[in-house]
Formats: sequence, structure tokens, C-alpha cells
Amino acid sequence: MTPRSRRALLNLKQICDEHLKGQYELEVIDLYQQPELAARYEVIASPTLFKIMPPPLRRMIGDLSDTPSLLRRLGIVREKTTAL
Repeated sequence: MTPRSRRALLNLKQICDEHLKGQYELEVIDLYQQPELAARYEVIASPTLFKIMPPPLRRMIGDLSDTPSLLRRLGIVREKTTAL
């Protein structure tokens, strides 16, 4: 696992532990050990996070250090709307 992947995993675990408190399932796949999965799931960069449930499927790439953005993309917090 690359340093960037380790950082992404640590960031993700902290966010999930804080905001989801055990209501999540996390599966880590090392593409160096299972390279065939990169083609199957169309992974073009590493690390890549797939949020599968609840739909819709979302993919996030990078070290996942932008917590506010990650919370929105995971559907944990809603986008802020501005009134006109």
C-alpha cells in the first residue's frame, strides 16, 4: 500500500468512525495484489473510494483529506444552498 493510500484509509476511517459510528462496511482491495480488479472496476487512479450503498454509486480519488467535500459526496451531510 502506498503512503497516499495509507493516508486515504486513515482519513476515511476517522470520518466514518466520527460520523457513522459503526454503521458502515469498509473493504480494502490492494490493486498491487489483485491488479485484475482495476480493469473490472475501471479504476484509473489510486487510491479510489467507491461508495456503493445507498445508491447512487460514487467514486472518489485521492487521499480523502477534504473532509467537508467527502462528507457531501458520501451523502452524510447535504450541500448548502444559497437563497437568491
